[in-house]
Amino acid sequence: MSPCHFVTTVTRNDCNFCKENEQMKYLIGIDDTDNLTSRGTGFIVRDLARQLQEAGIAEPHCVSRHQLFFHPDIPYTSHNSSACLEADSDRPDDLKKFCLSYLLDVAAEGSDAGLCIVVFDAVSEEQIQWGLRAKKEILTQDAARELAQRHNIFLEGLTGTRDGIIGSLAACGLRKYGNDGRILMLAADFRSFKGAISASLICRNFHIQNIFDNFGVPIPPDAEIYLDEGWKPVMKDGKYTLIVEKDGEHTWKSISKEYLRSISS
Repeated sequence: MSPCHFVTTVTRNDCNFCKENEQMKYLIGIDDTDNLTSRGTGFIVRDLARQLQEAGIAEPHCVSRHQLFFHPDIPYTSHNSSACLEADSDRPDDLKKFCLSYLLDVAAEGSDAGLCIVVFDAVSEEQIQWGLRAKKEILTQDAARELAQRHNIFLEGLTGTRDGIIGSLAACGLRKYGNDGRILMLAADFRSFKGAISASLICRNFHIQNIFDNFGVPIPPDAEIYLDEGWKPVMKDGKYTLIVEKDGEHTWKSISKEYLRSISS
């Protein structure tokens, strides 16, 4: 892979970062780090979460996947999705440097990687609307940079055309919105679990915050739920939420992959 270089979009000293030693929740949006033969952005962001934790720089809580607009005028690798890492940190400068270094190292040849870092509570309504627009409109780098400048958001284009700044800015807005996307990682590993388990243990073991059926009815704590291979929570009302449906063999089961995609795209 040839050396990567990044272009600074926001470099102001008053960028949306807090002082060192002040624990804050950050959203780290990442987009377009892959090519057709490399690992996808979701894998890269999960690995970034792991490395940030091992380095003692941040405590990851969640990685969410957000589907953006499909259009022939928008270049993308396979699905045009971006990802957002939610993590606590009291080392914002180290967080920024680590993310930049990591992405420059792992971004695939031909990718157009973008990075956005913003304090969760500082995400503006305009950034949320940017995320919602990115699901149905063609947006531009210039507009992304202008929005970032207005709100002092850390936004960097790292490789290629730097188009990834559009989706990375959108990923943070959509995560703050709280009703978009499916969850790829939580603080507790849920990806390898398959089998029957009570609703209360799902919440306790995997950090799930709500469990509803596909009609929005809450599931009681003692209900048995069969979690099929590939099950994933979604973001609903800002909470990590599992959606289940009636099952003939078990009382409840995780929804199908097709249904999951239909409600989280």
